[in-house]
Amino acid sequence: MSGHSKWHNIQKTKGAQDAKRSAAFTKIAKEMIVAVKTGGSGDPANNSRLATVIAKARAANMPNDNIKRTIERALGSGNTDSYESVTYEGYGPSGVAVIVDALTDNRQRTAPEVRHLLDKYGKGLGATGCVSWSFDQKGVIVIEKEDLDEDTMMMDALDAGADDMSVEDEVFEITTSPDAFGTVLEALEKKGYAFVSAAVEMVPQNYVKLESEEDIKNMEKLIDMLEDNDDVQNVWHNWDQD
Repeated sequence: MSGHSKWHNIQKTKGAQDAKRSAAFTKIAKEMIVAVKTGGSGDPANNSRLATVIAKARAANMPNDNIKRTIERALGSGNTDSYESVTYEGYGPSGVAVIVDALTDNRQRTAPEVRHLLDKYGKGLGATGCVSWSFDQKGVIVIEKEDLDEDTMMMDALDAGADDMSVEDEVFEITTSPDAFGTVLEALEKKGYAFVSAAVEMVPQNYVKLESEEDIKNMEKLIDMLEDNDDVQNVWHNWDQD
């Protein structure tokens, strides 16, 4: 998911996931394989990174059979999948901060592709740490308001261990520490809540408003092209789209 979790962004992302469901599931499966191999376990109770990815998969409506098969594949003795986690930082139009999370089996392929897109539609690739200092890592859980009571939702979220909850247009946005994300999500799931999205995100501390139509068009193109790249898992940015 790109950027911050305001409702219009969620709608855009959710629509893209619906249209490209297979691609979205493939990216989550890749992340799951890395979590299993890194954590050395296919049991989410003993592998917090895997638990977080499974939570993300469920929020994206990935079928349980797909999740089970992916974990079994990762544990299989014949599995040769080898992905490296790489983060790129740079600038979009008018200095918008951009963070690109990738899982790749070939840095020599991924890095030039990300660099090319940032050069073409933004202000280019930067050094490690050039923009990440202005983001906070948080668990973000989004639930549609529908007919839910705000006070009850707040109480359930805080009781589950969440840090805060805000109301954004038609959704409740619950934030947690990265470590508490899986526990909070599981507790809310047990209470019967359904999620629009749920993931550990890079949340910007401030936002940049784009004024020119050309900048807006280039920023949209940059996000779309990056997200279409098979190696790219997430694109975070501080573009204020309000």
